[in-house]
Amino acid sequence: MNFNHFTEKLLRWYPIHRRDLPWRATRDPYIIWLSEIILQQTRVAQGLPYFYAFVEKFPTVTQLATAPEDEILRTWQGLGYYSRARNLHACAQEIVNKWEGQFPDKYDKLLELKGVGPYTAAAIASFSYREPVAVVDGNVYRVLSRVFGMAHDIGSHAGKKAFESLANQIIPQGQPDHYNQAIMEFGALQCVPKNPDCPGCPLMENCFAWQNDLVSTLPVKVKKVKVRSRYFIYYHIQVGEFTVINRRGANDIWQGLVDFPMEECQSKDEIQSLQPENLTLFNELSPLGPVFGEIDEKPLKHILTHQRIFASFVKISFRPSQKEALESWARSKDYALADEERLEGMGKPKLILRYLNQKK
Repeated sequence: MNFNHFTEKLLRWYPIHRRDLPWRATRDPYIIWLSEIILQQTRVAQGLPYFYAFVEKFPTVTQLATAPEDEILRTWQGLGYYSRARNLHACAQEIVNKWEGQFPDKYDKLLELKGVGPYTAAAIASFSYREPVAVVDGNVYRVLSRVFGMAHDIGSHAGKKAFESLANQIIPQGQPDHYNQAIMEFGALQCVPKNPDCPGCPLMENCFAWQNDLVSTLPVKVKKVKVRSRYFIYYHIQVGEFTVINRRGANDIWQGLVDFPMEECQSKDEIQSLQPENLTLFNELSPLGPVFGEIDEKPLKHILTHQRIFASFVKISFRPSQKEALESWARSKDYALADEERLEGMGKPKLILRYLNQKK
């Protein structure tokens, strides 16, 4: 298909079918950057409430930069991929400290920011500053591979470079912002992954995949994600209104979030056949005084991109008179005690939220 013909059809399709989304009504790079970070690996319907929450709490990049990390993680809570939230905070601080609160106005400079990759940099550069640099995301891969018959593996470095090269050849110099929005929206609404409405597609007549019965084959992604299973025993330890909490460290999932003391096991059988007398932490806590234990019958399952988590929860209750002894024990383990209000205000993994909500 001729490049000009392709762009003209997309630019005619877009105004008619585009969704009314708040970040499309502005050229403010802060709003555009915020929306792009939130929508990475997140559906628009899921990300929209988080976008509104962030804009309301942190209306400027300076307010985001100066906010406590706990507040940012709490606002992000439930959205997943928490490294995005930490990078969001770090990037805001970099913009305030290095760039005097103003976003760089060039693609190459945007790429230097923490957590900003080629896609996000291209989005900000084209939407805010109309720099003719193409965005390439999953929707764009799909549209270009089907229309132009590109069989490169989109999971490979060479494949990504090939798509970036084609995308940047196609992008019109005069309307890079509208074109980038159009091709992404076309992939999200028209050229969808499964069962697209090809007969109703304005590009059908010149679409390589349609002509060659390859719509379900393209784009090509060879690499498979390896998913491993992990098995957790969580200890929900309470004394009065206080709960023992653990701050997640680096080098594992959920960095910076708050959960409970935990043991990791080797198999699902270990977390399904729990007996209090066999639990290391239960026995460790017994010398502090009378311990009341309750074990959930069914483990909770939580799916991450590369991991499948199975977690059983053991609730352990102490009498108010044992608070001082429990607090001393918690400090010795680098845990802490948090009352209900403080715990509510902390960022927690979705798995912990599900458990707490079940207990209400």
